[in-house]
Amino acid sequence: MQLFYHPAIDESSKNFSFPTEESKHIVKVLRKKEGDILHLTNGKGFLFEVKITDPNLRKCNAEIIKSTFQAPKKPSLHIAIAPTKMNDRFEWFLEKATEIGISEITPLFCKHSERKVLKLDRMQKVLQAAMKQSLHYHMPQLNEAISFNEFVSRKHPEQRFIAHCEETEKKELKARLKPNEDTLVLIGPEGDFSAKEIAKALEHKFIPVALGSTRLRTETAGMYTTACFSILNV
Repeated sequence: MQLFYHPAIDESSKNFSFPTEESKHIVKVLRKKEGDILHLTNGKGFLFEVKITDPNLRKCNAEIIKSTFQAPKKPSLHIAIAPTKMNDRFEWFLEKATEIGISEITPLFCKHSERKVLKLDRMQKVLQAAMKQSLHYHMPQLNEAISFNEFVSRKHPEQRFIAHCEETEKKELKARLKPNEDTLVLIGPEGDFSAKEIAKALEHKFIPVALGSTRLRTETAGMYTTACFSILNV
């Protein structure tokens, strides 16, 4: 099954049009014709079965003939992570975490962060492509970037961790994780969290954890965390 994405439709929609870029792909590349059936999602849990009514190159029109809903995956995983210096590495994390099934992502600006400007539009496109490729019907929530201090001061789930590289007493994440509980994990930049940031997180009841026995890149740490959580909650 090939999955398309259209965020504006819901269960009350009957007819709609694909945007120009996707219309060209459907009609010119895939050679779809009037009466052909397509599948698409709005990224909010719905899978729609639609029939093409007008295979127009600029505005392919279709009607919804069936819809089903898939409830959000529980429990949820939220990773708050410092963006990497190189865009492609962070986009790799976004893509793979979406494929596995992350629920929410918050970019964190930390003391040692090398990037202070993000293009969320580009990141949203990466999430959309990964969602369609992996046949998920829920797109992860991508939040606006926020400073570390502001973020940790907010209300968070009881199961919350900070993964850092300081030589302090801490257990492996996979030993700390409890199944069936909403989880938040903080992952720092290439230079790690500062000592003050770690202390502030501990003040707000974040539990320090290690991610394996080796030092991981930021994007690998995010991937490792997503995999651990997914395996525990299959």
